[in-house]
Amino acid sequence: MLKDIITVDQLSLVISQAAAPAFLLGAVASFLSVLVSHMSRIIDRSRAIHAIADGDPMKAQLPVLRFRATLIIRAIHWAVGSGISTCILMIVAFITAYLGARLEPAAAVLFTLSLGLFTASLISFAREHRVALNQNELA
Repeated sequence: MLKDIITVDQLSLVISQAAAPAFLLGAVASFLSVLVSHMSRIIDRSRAIHAIADGDPMKAQLPVLRFRATLIIRAIHWAVGSGISTCILMIVAFITAYLGARLEPAAAVLFTLSLGLFTASLISFAREHRVALNQNELA
């Protein structure tokens, strides 16, 4: 049965428990900004290389740039997934407080999922950096 009104104590508890997911959401948003900036730089470099003559040896960098862009796109997708699961966690926290249900099982699953997706995004970003460093050594 639904409660008629959520108590101030329940609301206060949910808001205090939402602090960790809120910090994670802030980190994800900042990281997405970095990823989009990296993607813009890769696209700008790719456009500049496309504009040069066909016989130029710089054209050999295009496949590597395409691979780097793929890694950044994956990182962006993982980070967005992390942000979405964090938002769902916060929504579930308020719904369970309203219903008077236990939050712990759902919170554990959603927070673990969110951290896992964020970790996958960081790994993809690290792979892109490794490729970028190797590309600079060859140039």
